[in-house]
Amino acid sequence: MPDNFNPQTALHTAIIMDGNGRWALARGLPRAAGHRAGVEAAPAAGVGILTLFAFSSDNWRRPPAEVKALMRLAAWYLETQTPRCVAEGVRVEVIGRRDRLPPPLVAAIAASEAATARGTKLRQRVALDYSGRDAILAAASGTSELSRAGLDERLGPPVDLLIRTGGEHRLSDFLLWESAYAELVFSRAMWPDFGPEDLAAAIREFRGRERRYGAVPEAEVRCSAGWLD
Repeated sequence: MPDNFNPQTALHTAIIMDGNGRWALARGLPRAAGHRAGVEAAPAAGVGILTLFAFSSDNWRRPPAEVKALMRLAAWYLETQTPRCVAEGVRVEVIGRRDRLPPPLVAAIAASEAATARGTKLRQRVALDYSGRDAILAAASGTSELSRAGLDERLGPPVDLLIRTGGEHRLSDFLLWESAYAELVFSRAMWPDFGPEDLAAAIREFRGRERRYGAVPEAEVRCSAGWLD
């Protein structure tokens, strides 16, 4: 992580990019066309850490042709967008398994991570062949002393705001540990149609919520206890 990156002040927004296939099919296009448009519409303005759910470990069950197209799209995205990320100070990180990914994609990941390692304006994490449950298991088996702090360190930063596009209302095995106290926003917009204005609206909703982490404000405690007097 860059020396001047402060995870305490950066808003960690995670997005489940859903609706790509339905977006494409509604327009008479192959499902892969929706995935491509979704990548190009990725919003990141005003966010310190952005984690995008690009490919779930369960997505291997999809038709082989679609999986192949997604792997090629991921490699294409990394290869073409890395120069822009370098210029704009974006640090790219990929989370998830790599042993099942095609060699060209693994090479593209390594090249992009190395080229953008000094980025300080945005930490962009891409989840590929990712499972939240598997990530927790791997973190638990890799720590000498099982504790919340140990798992926090191995799994990554906690999520502040989790957005799911496409009208679905589930987490789909995404950042389960990190999202323990995330604020959830579900958008009916398909991912290819989810633009900067949608992200800004989700962040405004997030800013308007009160995050209590299980506690109760002191004023409410005094008010609720008044009947005892």
